[in-house]
Amino acid sequence: MLYKLIYGFTDYVSGFNLMRYITFRSAMAAITALLFSFILGPRIIRKLSALQVTETIRTTGPTTHQAKAGTPSMGGLIILGATLLPMLLFGDLGNIYVQLILLAMLWMGVVGFMDDYLKSVRRKKEGLIARYKILGQVSLGIIVGSVMYLHPDFAAFGTRTTIPFFKNYIIDFHWWWLYIPFVVFVITATSNSVNLADGLDGLAAGLMAIAVLVFAAIAYISGRSDFSQYLNIFYLPGAGELTVYCAALIGAILGFLWFNARPAEVFMGDTGSLAMGAVLGALAVLLRKEFLLPFAAAMFIFESISVIIQVRYFQYTKKRYGEGRRFFKMAPLHHHFELKGWDENKIVIRFWILGILFAMLTLTTFKIR
Repeated sequence: MLYKLIYGFTDYVSGFNLMRYITFRSAMAAITALLFSFILGPRIIRKLSALQVTETIRTTGPTTHQAKAGTPSMGGLIILGATLLPMLLFGDLGNIYVQLILLAMLWMGVVGFMDDYLKSVRRKKEGLIARYKILGQVSLGIIVGSVMYLHPDFAAFGTRTTIPFFKNYIIDFHWWWLYIPFVVFVITATSNSVNLADGLDGLAAGLMAIAVLVFAAIAYISGRSDFSQYLNIFYLPGAGELTVYCAALIGAILGFLWFNARPAEVFMGDTGSLAMGAVLGALAVLLRKEFLLPFAAAMFIFESISVIIQVRYFQYTKKRYGEGRRFFKMAPLHHHFELKGWDENKIVIRFWILGILFAMLTLTTFKIR
């Protein structure tokens, strides 16, 4: 909100007029978040190490991961802190889109923090009970869905959303009892997907930065009447402010990646992964682009699907043959490639490349219709 105060002095300093542009504030938010991560990161890592908030490696995972035992966890605090500061400086906190996206990030950040605290500090192996995590995700989805259904700023589009590859086709859920559960599903599924992908150094952070960059572009386009009219997509007044948030988040993630790249000095933990997944789902909901998530967040979706396939196949073979068999060597998918002998860096880089490919595909859907 500080930018509004600065903008008030444009009569005295003409350069302050730049604060009226979303592009300038987005760039400043990204730079500030990145620099803040560099400053905040080492301090948080040292504090986590001193408090022995460290990662406990599952014995059922790849044996190569045992060397990572003792690495500080709960590093998602770096991302959350480095995102909030630029938003206080350059974001419009009175904007309903910004309020909801910050709610999503902080809400699931708190849930993830509780899980990390129980695992790393209280040394409870399972951390927060799964049903409590789901309760947190479902509650968030209900709040976001209810606000979008009832708030006057969203009344113009109600319960409608768009479909990729179809120019004039939309889906309208009409009733709250269809729309709100849909929002709950999107946010819950995405939050869990990012959480599952957080298993290799830099994997989830890099993929998250790529996906958020896509939604930053979509937010900017959707918030401008000329661009949205040209591309024949929903014009969402006020949604452009999400560009500033996305830019801040990207800067924070890249700053975190500085410390999370292999060999990782810190892991984001559930504090980061659950919050980042909720943010990704909430961005799709707020921008009415829920059906673009399978493209923008494709690698996260693949990770989730691999787990579902593994569990269902194990159950099926156990029922049919008397013993459970595995479809993959290990799930999620990145562990499968680890056990096939791929180097961890190779897996991460290749997943990033595929993430970029799907990101470009996502943006092409605005013209391929």
